[in-house]
Amino acid sequence: MKLSPATMFCLLLIAIGVAFDKGIWQVPREWNPLAPLAVDDPVTPMTSLKLKRLQGDRDECLAALDTAPEVSYTPLDDYTPAAGCPLENVVRLSRTSVTFNASFVATCPMALAWTMFERHELQPLAERTFGQRVTSVQHYGSFACRNIYHRKNARRSEHASASALDVAAFRLANGERISLLEDWNGDDDASRFLQEAQTGACHYFGTVLGPDYNAAHANHFHLGMRGMSFCR
Repeated sequence: MKLSPATMFCLLLIAIGVAFDKGIWQVPREWNPLAPLAVDDPVTPMTSLKLKRLQGDRDECLAALDTAPEVSYTPLDDYTPAAGCPLENVVRLSRTSVTFNASFVATCPMALAWTMFERHELQPLAERTFGQRVTSVQHYGSFACRNIYHRKNARRSEHASASALDVAAFRLANGERISLLEDWNGDDDASRFLQEAQTGACHYFGTVLGPDYNAAHANHFHLGMRGMSFCR
């Protein structure tokens, strides 16, 4: 008896369902939207969705952050440091595999996105390009209770919820400093490193803005959680 294509398709779906139910097939954790996120998980289309889901799940986000033992952070209670800018599900990030010019407050998903970007993109890129790792990062801060570009009638900036970080420069193990302002434009390793770092950041952050976006970002990357892969 010859089965119709529709019947064969239905039987295939049934077979797949039974295989999953019996544990014969398993969806890899990085592809399973319901599986907990871990810093070592390879990036997939599910990664950004998981990071956004963690915005509303403090315990799961902190558990994910704890999968990176080199990360030093302090969980913070929800609070309102400035009128109109309440902060929820935030941590103070002190260090990761790099040191920072200052610790900063960020949402837990923001801290997790940075840690994954650093682990999977930034450090491998530095080793490929320079044969050494990034040891420190200079930033211009994360939280600022303001609207976009300080405009009175604009929407709130991502910085108003500590959901973004402005990164200005990287320092390598040999002491060399690579900055957005001085090294973005060029045809050398430093310029290529910065441009590839921006591309890599787009896998983890919803909004990534750099010097080519506008003059306001000539000296830093804006790495934010809002949106879905808006990279300029």
